[in-house]
Order: sequence, then C-alpha cells, then structure tokens
Amino acid sequence: MSVLDVRSVSKSFGAIRALSEVSFTVAAGEVVGLMGDNGAGKSTMVKLIAGNFPPSDGEIAVDGEVCHFHKPIEARGAGIEVVYQDLALADNLTAAQNVFLGREMKKGLWPFRVLDKQAMINRSAKLFAELKSETRPRDLVKKMSGGQRQAVAIARTRLSNAKLVLMDEPTAAISVRQVAEVLELIRRLKSQSVSVMLISHRMPDVFAVCDRIIVMRRGSKVADKATENTSPEEITGLITGAIRDA
Repeated sequence: MSVLDVRSVSKSFGAIRALSEVSFTVAAGEVVGLMGDNGAGKSTMVKLIAGNFPPSDGEIAVDGEVCHFHKPIEARGAGIEVVYQDLALADNLTAAQNVFLGREMKKGLWPFRVLDKQAMINRSAKLFAELKSETRPRDLVKKMSGGQRQAVAIARTRLSNAKLVLMDEPTAAISVRQVAEVLELIRRLKSQSVSVMLISHRMPDVFAVCDRIIVMRRGSKVADKATENTSPEEITGLITGAIRDA
C-alpha cells in the first residue's frame, strides 16, 4: 500500500487553475523528486499535501485512508511533515530547543510543571545519532552550517515518527560539502522506511537520491518516471516543454 495517494487533484484560486487533475503515489521508504519550472504547481501541490488548504477537486489519501486536511496540524497528525526552504529555525536557540520548539517535554505535576531540558537534549542527541549527523544538541543554530541546520529541521520531523517528509529545496544556497550532508540525511530517512518527497531545481541532487521523478508543467503532471529509466536531458526537456510528455 502507498503511503501517499494523490488522486485527480485540482486546485483553483478564483479564475486561476493552479493544478489540473494531478495523480501520483509515494510508496513507503521511497524518495520521489518533484520537479518543474516556476509556476508549474509544485508549491501548490506541497501545500495541499501539507494541509495548508484543501483541493478543489480530487482527494488525498494517506495509508489508503482519504484525508481532508484544512490545516498543517491535521496533516502532521496523519504522519506528514514538511521541511521548508527557510527551515523555520530560531537562530538564538540551541539545536535541542529547536527540535522541540512548540513540542517541549515537561516534568512535574501541574501547576508546577517545568521544561525537562535534559530529556530534550538526550532525545535530540539520539535523533542526530540516528541521522548520523555531527550536530550537537547544545550548539546554537546561528553557529551551524547549512547541513547541520537541515539536520535540526529533519530531526524535528522524527519526533512524530513521520511517514512522509516533504523537503522544499533543501540544497539551495549551501556549499557542495553541505549538499552531500543533506543528501546523506535523505538516504538515512529512506533507510528507516520514511518516504521523502524532494522538491528541487538541482538535477544532480534529484538523480543522486530519488527513486522516481515527477515533472509538472503549468499545473499538470507531464511525467512520472523511474530515475533509472530517464536522464537529466529528458527531464530538462519535460520541464521546459521541449518534450511534451513521457
């Protein structure tokens, strides 16, 4: 059974049709690339899956059960987490504090409950170890590399044992070494049977870690191909429209 089923989904904003009858699946432990030029509908699709707003038509199912998300917390409850391009991290806080931001662990009895800082540090350390990241729980985020910041954002998704992690341009504007770290983090999620949907403009990254590549153009899906059965040249043609479909 697929972790995610997008079934004939369309989305309109007034007279503007952002998505038109898009269908695809994501299997457990599969890494799927979502590619397309600006305005292709990638961001709208991610926001639908993440629960920012519902589709105009069609349906989204998680583990075979149709879901009607109206806000992100509902999607999170179904096992869908998002790592946005800006990561939404607080620079003045530590890695552990960022991992648990909004989900803090507490100890004691009400009304005398206090933050359990050590428990959060220990849990964060375990998550970073699982991801094989060198990120340390007590380090301030503002002193971290791009790859370490991604590790913090991804560790946060592991608190809820996410089934699917949507990653929006995770390798944009970071160094070559940090790109390698992020791609390894994606492989770690895959090894733990977590599905990943990678939204990216970087062709080498997509071909390095993705099992399949979905290409969108002008709100429609124009290709859904196994990575081993396509090439960067074909995907580029599909994105630009030089190749109509495949």
